[in-house]
Amino acid sequence: MIRIAASARRDLDEGYDFYESQEIGLGDYFLSSVKADIESLRVTGGVHRIAHADYHRLLCKTFPFAVYYTKSDQEITIFAVIDCRRDPAWVRGHLGQAGRTSGSSQ
Repeated sequence: MIRIAASARRDLDEGYDFYESQEIGLGDYFLSSVKADIESLRVTGGVHRIAHADYHRLLCKTFPFAVYYTKSDQEITIFAVIDCRRDPAWVRGHLGQAGRTSGSSQ
């Protein structure tokens, strides 16, 4: 099962808004591309390197974003979807915040 925390949903909304403001329809393409990358975790979850604390990092194929997730026996939880161009200190802070507010849904 893949769960997406509220923090990651907010990240996806922000990414959508940014790309949609660049060109109509690009936000939808962003979401479908990143969601396909997330779905690939059903097969590859856990193989990505641990980038911070216990978060694995999946680099998205089409957009310069990374998906930060944890994996247990039966569940993958997405905590953040972050633009790779962000300052690394900001990323660490965001991941720390995401871990504290991890309300999630499928």
